Amino acid sequence: MTIRQTSVTASGSIGRANNKSSGYMPAKTKHPDPDGPADRRRITAGEIWENPVTGECAKLLEAPWENREGRAVAELSALVGARVVGEHMHPSITERFTPLEGELTVKLNGQTSIVRPGETAVVSPGVWHDWWNATNQNIRVRVEITPGERFVQLIETLFGLARLGYTDSKGMPHPLQLALVAREFSDIMVFRTPPLWLQRMIFGAMAPIARWRGYRATYPQLSRTTLAPRA
Repeated sequence: MTIRQTSVTASGSIGRANNKSSGYMPAKTKHPDPDGPADRRRITAGEIWENPVTGECAKLLEAPWENREGRAVAELSALVGARVVGEHMHPSITERFTPLEGELTVKLNGQTSIVRPGETAVVSPGVWHDWWNATNQNIRVRVEITPGERFVQLIETLFGLARLGYTDSKGMPHPLQLALVAREFSDIMVFRTPPLWLQRMIFGAMAPIARWRGYRATYPQLSRTTLAPRA
């Protein structure tokens, strides 16, 4: 569900958006306090999770611990030109995208198609995929992730880092932070490039340096998914 804000040029190609209006302001420290106070507010349906850097906005409709399948359901608002950060796959989860308003362009294993309201794109585990909003209007998409708890924790971490100012102006965490997040959530999301063996080698070398410098894969301030009480 992680997307970046982009712009559509006159030729129709998609490029990165100007972030000057995003309100981006970097934090004064390199990372959140790994021993900071935990956020234990209960997660409830109807909450809106927003990434102020990329413009991502997701309304939580159903938490994964509220149903037998462990499914997370959200309504995603994708602005004009918005797209996922890069082609990727999920080793152990299934995604379903159902447009509610507007058309979503989806690429599955190299095949690109347009998904319209009433239609659903299903992304099975291990399938390389990408998606974007190639239209000239904002769209709303129902997204279902099964099982969803670990994915929700990943989104909570990335959105939280952006909200607190621990990303660059494009929404990407510091490379040392990214190394720990990528290793922690490798069961959830893997990017196609660089090759997986190279990702493992680079992130494996960076991880001990990151931990020595105080970075953590997750932080108590951004871990309601695992720390907050549940109904």
